[in-house]
Amino acid sequence: MTAGPVRIAMVAGEASGDLLASHLIEALKAKLPNAVFYGIGGPKMIGRGFKAWHPLEKLAVRGYVEVLRHYREISAIRRDVKRRLLADPPDVFIGVDAPDFNLGLEKALKQNGIPSIHYVSPSIWAWRGQRIHKIGAAVSRVLALFPFEPALYEKEGIPVSYVGHPLADVLPVDDVRSSARELLGLSAQLPVFALLPGSRQSELQYMADSFIATAIEINKSLPNALFLVPLATRETRLLFETALYRCAAHELPIRMLFGHAHEAMMAADAVLVASGTATLEAALLKRPMAIVYKMAPFSYRMMRRMGYLPYVGLPNILAGKFLVPEFIQDDATPENLAQALLNLYADKPTCARISEAFRAIHLTLKQNTAEKSAAAIVACLTPSVRRDAPLTATA
Repeated sequence: MTAGPVRIAMVAGEASGDLLASHLIEALKAKLPNAVFYGIGGPKMIGRGFKAWHPLEKLAVRGYVEVLRHYREISAIRRDVKRRLLADPPDVFIGVDAPDFNLGLEKALKQNGIPSIHYVSPSIWAWRGQRIHKIGAAVSRVLALFPFEPALYEKEGIPVSYVGHPLADVLPVDDVRSSARELLGLSAQLPVFALLPGSRQSELQYMADSFIATAIEINKSLPNALFLVPLATRETRLLFETALYRCAAHELPIRMLFGHAHEAMMAADAVLVASGTATLEAALLKRPMAIVYKMAPFSYRMMRRMGYLPYVGLPNILAGKFLVPEFIQDDATPENLAQALLNLYADKPTCARISEAFRAIHLTLKQNTAEKSAAAIVACLTPSVRRDAPLTATA
């Protein structure tokens, strides 16, 4: 008798989760060739054969005010996913980041005997540390991306595996700025700044004007500078174009790219980036940067009271110090941001030291993440599923 497919349900909540999950799907397919994948995901997951019940964009909101605005729709989606998974249980559930959505779902599935893996540890080391007990009740295992995280879970008796970060496996260890400039047709002497105001529409709504005003300020000091702006979707491109006209800045030397964020960062002398996964990407690409964090005032006040660390950007958290400047909320003025980027552009020795520190972080995170994660997930399958599944030799 032929064994049935291994059914793997997944929920990713934003663009970074879509990327992480797409790599994981490929690694799981290598170990479980008959696996099928379904749930909530984005275009990269769908491109790997994932069946999406709901579009990932529905969950890509942040901050208390924004979540409250979409609460009813998000709650309806979670009820639908929970109902479908309990009615026809998968062999394993993988929640990719999005802890506010996934942990409650994972708890219900775990209580019904379904192994529940949380891929990407919630930021308990930065804020809301009390969530670790909620995590322990919800998950069968946490897959942690950063080396300082496992000790926090082990202390509470929560199964955890350090798997490194998949971006460290796919991005080059060495600085490749010259080849990126050649690819984009840019001269080696041209001052180039990459502007990454975020992948979510809500981020563009809060930050597009500030990023454009910063470019205006830089342009006053460096009239020949070029600004590369990679945008992930048509919606975010439209928001940025609208902001350009609102700021009367359509004459600025800006080149908008559809995607190609890595190429834009690699080619840049310095990067202005919204706090999030893109800051880690910039660090892994060895680019000096200034980090920006802006959101609804009420959301910011709530998060600031619950924060534990003096910094919010992943490069500084991983370095354990202020390696690159951060500008939070009211401090994120165009004048401050422009001065920070101009300082980085002019100070080559400091940029070289930052690049070396980023290289050390890169080597620590480079762990063949997808393979390690897939092995940990296969180990969580019930013995009968592992026995029936046609595992490849690499498993």
